[in-house]
Formats: sequence, C-alpha cells, structure tokens
Amino acid sequence: MNPLAEAMDRVVADLDAVLSAAQLAGLDDAARLDVLRGAGEALRRVEAIVVETTASAEPRFAEATGCRSMNELLQRVLRVDAPGASRVVKAAEAVRREMALTTGERLPARFPAIREAMLDGVIGVAGVLAASGPVLQAGDRIGSEERVAADAALADLARGLPEADGGTEGGGPPATPDDLRQYAMLLAQLLDPDGAEPTDAKARNRRFLTIGRLRNGVHPLRGNLLPDVAAQLQLIIDAQNNPKTDGPPEPGVSFRSESERSGDGAESGADVADADPWNSDPRNVIEQRTAAQKRHDAMAAALAIAARHEDMPRLAGASPTLVVHADADDLVSGSGWATVAGSQSPVPIGVATQAACTGAIQRVLFDDGRIVGTTVTDRVFTVHQRRAIIARDGECLIPGCHVPASWCEIHHVVEHARGGPTDTDNGVPLCWWHHRSLNRSGWEIRMAGGTPQVRGPAWWDPERRWRVPRQRETAAA
Repeated sequence: MNPLAEAMDRVVADLDAVLSAAQLAGLDDAARLDVLRGAGEALRRVEAIVVETTASAEPRFAEATGCRSMNELLQRVLRVDAPGASRVVKAAEAVRREMALTTGERLPARFPAIREAMLDGVIGVAGVLAASGPVLQAGDRIGSEERVAADAALADLARGLPEADGGTEGGGPPATPDDLRQYAMLLAQLLDPDGAEPTDAKARNRRFLTIGRLRNGVHPLRGNLLPDVAAQLQLIIDAQNNPKTDGPPEPGVSFRSESERSGDGAESGADVADADPWNSDPRNVIEQRTAAQKRHDAMAAALAIAARHEDMPRLAGASPTLVVHADADDLVSGSGWATVAGSQSPVPIGVATQAACTGAIQRVLFDDGRIVGTTVTDRVFTVHQRRAIIARDGECLIPGCHVPASWCEIHHVVEHARGGPTDTDNGVPLCWWHHRSLNRSGWEIRMAGGTPQVRGPAWWDPERRWRVPRQRETAAA
C-alpha cells in the first residue's frame, strides 16, 4: 500500500474512534461547537484530496478502471449520487493543472489562488464552485489577466480578508459559499459588463410555465421564471404570508371584551372578563400548513385578486371568472362533488360553496340536454361594501392569521341560500385558505349587532367562547 493511502487509513481509524466513543450525544454546547468546527476542517480537506486527486488524473484513468466516465468512477468509489460526482468533476476542472506538452511540467491552474485555498482547507467543493462558476460562465469575455485578478480577490475573501489588505478591523471571517457566489457574480458583472445581454437573451428563451395533467387530485406546475417575475411573485407571497404586513399593532391578533367596545357585553352575547387570558396574542394557534402550502394559498389569493381587477383583459366580454359546476341539490345539502371548468377535475362541494359565497350563482335548467331556463343570483359585495368591511376588520377574521383584508374574500356569515343578505352586517374577510376550510376547521363566525364574533375549535379554546377580534385602529370619519 502506498504511503498516502496508509495516511488516509490512519485518518479513518481516528474518525472511527470518535464515532465509537459514544460521547457525541453528551456534549455541552461549547464542546459540540468545537466538534463541528473540527469536522468542518476535516471535511474540507477530504474534499480537497478528492478534487485534487481527480484533477491530476490522466484522461484514460476512468476507462482503465472499467468505468465509462470519471463521474461513474466517483459514484462507485465515493458512494455518492450522480449530482454529487458531477460537482467534484466541475471543481476539478476549475483547479486542474494541465501538463505542458514540451516539458511535461504542470501548468498553473485557471484559478491558482482558489486552488491554494482549497489545498489549505479553507474551502471545499461548494466553495470552489461558488467562486469559479460565475467567472467561468462569462467564458472568453473575461481575459486571463482579469480572471487571475478575480481569482486572487475571491481567494482573499474565502480566507477572510486581513485588515492590512483592506478588510475590517481584526480581519473578516472566512466567507461562506453563498458569500463567494455573490462576490463572484459581482466581479463577473464588472469584468463583463456586456455579458448581461446575451445572458438575458438565453434566459428569455428558457422561460416557460406549464400546468400539468391532473394527478392524485393536483396539477403539477413546472416552469422557469425570469428574475424580475420571480421577484414579483415572491413579493406577492411575502406580502400575504408576512404577519406584520398591513396587520394589527404588535404583538398581533388579540381580543377585546364587548364591554371594552360597547360598554355592555350582555347584549351581544360575547364574554366579558377583565382577566380574559385570550385578550393577548394567541400564541397557541396551530398553523397546520407547511411553508410550501402557504405559498400555494398566497398565489391562489393573488390570482383571485388579479381576476377581478379592472385592468385584467376580458374573456368573451367578462372578467376571467372561475366557474364551478355543481348540482343544485348538492350545493344546498353541502355534500357531493363539483367540477371546475377548465380542469374537469372533481372537487369537494365546498369549493363550489366557496365560489358561490363570493360570486354569483347561475342556475341552468336542463330538459333532455336542452337548456329550458336560466336564472342568475348575484351575491357579490360591492366595492363600497368591501372597503367598509376592510376598514372595520383589517385582516382575516381568524385569530393568528394576518392576511390583510384587502387580500381576503368576503364571506357571507349567514349563507345567501339561508337568507343571508349581501351587506356589511353579514360579511367578514377570510383569507383564501380559511374560507376554503371554514366548514371543516372548527372555527365558527357570527354577527352580533353588526360586530363579528369568532368561536374557535376546542383545541384552541377548550371553553369555546364567542370572542370579538380586535379591530384595526382606524381614523374617525
């Protein structure tokens, strides 16, 4: 066995001793941090060995071992997946020292300073790729001298720029791969100011959005968004999911007793208790949605708002309104299925109920396939009614949900089918999700003298009292 392999065996034996000591679980915070720091030092050096060994191999090396490519060889030897092996190969290409044909000597690497930082254990595979990637992407538009200068600057940043070389007092901390990537992108933009146009042209050609076929009750969504489009979508999602956006004063949703609001809580039926523990931020509200599900619901709300906006192009003379088909008896009974136009996928009847609550119902009477009559019941809150409800409630009525009321759907507290009017004394704002799930979530809403009251499920309030959500502070008219 060669000396280098023997040295690696000793390292493995030392690591086995650490793992077999059964002491890792009992570490205090300081010791745990020391172990993680030491593991990082070892990890970066092991990755450097892998990259340098790969970079210095002859082109025939993989074939000589019976593998089709270096990627396959690394998968088998390192026991990594294909993407992991590909990252090693890319890092090796960035720091490879080619052989001079005439002298047989090794030439400098394309990124010599980054290579030295890697061999010193400063950066690993992620750092090499982050620092070299944006510069390599510019190709020949960045000259060799400029590339070497960028290489030196990036290596300094990776090590933590010393104070004597322009760093902060005492020197800066070593850069993370994300730091290196951002700095490398900035350098590439400075060295290749004309590269934005061809890059943008390629990006424009790669943009797409595809709604896939229905599968297991959902449609897969795939696409590539241009940076400004993605940023706009992210802002819209953040605007709805950010608890501090257009919401109540800190610390969040809380409640007033009816006596605080009107001086007489008995008339409205709301509980009056000066020491009501719920007159504070209800921190035990359980949010069962994942972050990804919240993003879905935010986009659903944004699409609904866009569809009813006056600037939205018309379809057949009308705004692009979601149409849900349901049997009239099923809609009244609250059971059965509905169908979404354009998808033809069966959905719970609650989807039709939600659509009917915020829109219009068109009843079509059929006789042997022939339309023999139509009626339309409009239950849309007017612009002025929406503004009044938004001013009164401020945000989604469900405690703990801070979606601004302007983003919400207006819910008929007493359903229109049961005689509920479409006016401000019967409408409350609910975000898309809480409106969709209201009938099965355990939350209940009622109006008492034009004031909304909420009763939560037993897991939130074991006593299930009716409570008045605190309204947003509004200026007196």
